[in-house]
Amino acid sequence: MKKALLIAALVVVVLGLAIQLVPVERTNPPVTADLDAPREVKAVLKASCYDCHSHETRWPWYSRVAPVSWLVASDVHEARKKLDFSRWGEYEPRKQARLREGLWEEVKAGEMPPATYLLAHRDARLPDAARATLQAWAAAD
Repeated sequence: MKKALLIAALVVVVLGLAIQLVPVERTNPPVTADLDAPREVKAVLKASCYDCHSHETRWPWYSRVAPVSWLVASDVHEARKKLDFSRWGEYEPRKQARLREGLWEEVKAGEMPPATYLLAHRDARLPDAARATLQAWAAAD
């Protein structure tokens, strides 16, 4: 019985080390057309959104440890596809308006920032004043 547990533990350790060799793309491409917004809006977005929705991602230590690294990288890549503040100026004005509205709807519904992100980034929580700032920005023409 002890030998079987030792072998199982050894297998888990070897597999844990082996998965660290699976490459994960953690890049921050150049910012090509950054968001031009009022200072207070940009401050809220930088604190709560830019880690996933820009090319200014801060890759924390756990983004280098598999399998969490796979999840973090996947989330960032998907988030950038949906909304990328580093390419904001490349979007047509109508798309920018839709993205602002969608951003506010997700914030209002409590879907953004995601709860899993907030577990590790308490400073990304959106107090009422920050939410009001985003709401006003989303409604602006």
